[in-house]
Amino acid sequence: MVHPRIALLVALGLLAAPALTQAQSKTGTTMGQFLLLEPDARIAGMGNAGVTAAQGLGAVYYNPAAVATIEGREVQFSHSEWLADIDFDHVIVAMPVGKWGNGFASITSLNSGDILVRTVAAPLGTGERYQVSNIALTIGAGRSITDRFSVGGQVSYLQETIWNSSAGTAAINIGTLYRVSENGLHIGSSLSNFGTRARYDGRDLRILYDNDPDRFGDNGTLPGLRYTDAFALPTLFRVGLGWPHRFNRDHAVHLALDAFHPGDSEESMSVGGEWAFRDLLALRAGWQSLFLPDREAGATLGAGIRGRAAEYRYHCDYAWADHGRLGQAHRLSVGITF
Repeated sequence: MVHPRIALLVALGLLAAPALTQAQSKTGTTMGQFLLLEPDARIAGMGNAGVTAAQGLGAVYYNPAAVATIEGREVQFSHSEWLADIDFDHVIVAMPVGKWGNGFASITSLNSGDILVRTVAAPLGTGERYQVSNIALTIGAGRSITDRFSVGGQVSYLQETIWNSSAGTAAINIGTLYRVSENGLHIGSSLSNFGTRARYDGRDLRILYDNDPDRFGDNGTLPGLRYTDAFALPTLFRVGLGWPHRFNRDHAVHLALDAFHPGDSEESMSVGGEWAFRDLLALRAGWQSLFLPDREAGATLGAGIRGRAAEYRYHCDYAWADHGRLGQAHRLSVGITF
């Protein structure tokens, strides 16, 4: 068994790594950015520091190993009113799968709504409208190797569509969760969105062109096809520390600190906390994107309630997040365990 002090030193070293490395930013060079939108309102209210969270189905997005700690069957629906009136929805369900531990499946979707088509010749709009829509289908499982150590993984297929052109690919997520003690330090890590590149295709890329504009009498409407680059996915590595602690029957807290190493941006950190009263009411606060240059994201707040009706347990959580000049984002999650 790993000594708790050694585990703590290793975790602190990993958390300090972002501050010791400098790399060129690749912001805006990847597809599937909707995979980075955190769906769960509970953890979003804690600054999205969720890689060590081991309570609830919403933690699976941050670390697939979290599903191993779920007891029984659970389903959760999350809706986000994202920036620029973008709708973001996430549904996930989990259940025991025998010797494999617990399995889960989820659907994630994003839709921009109607957007005016604008060109240089018609900057106020051509009269046409288009949409951006994304979807991801996921299956995965997590298992407790010991009473303190859990592992998990998932496979996703995603498709990103812009008007009449789309790109699709597959990705995997893996994670580990180590609980030094039930009422003390937790250490977690995960690798998200590791997959193959994809290029766009569709009738918007079919064109007619003139092979030689200076020659008269030739065919000026030759059919052609524009090829796009093959875009990578926004790979993200998370590592963090969590400290869930119950003082007595009435009061409990959960403090969390996560460090992020993305493949297409700069390193950053997020911190958050939760205070719970009798497992009925919870208040949360956090700060995300610490040390990220030119960041717009910042403070987060949240609240939630839990209860029981017959043999069913339920929870409802809300989160608010400040995104500076871009505005505010709101999330709502509702879940049932049975």
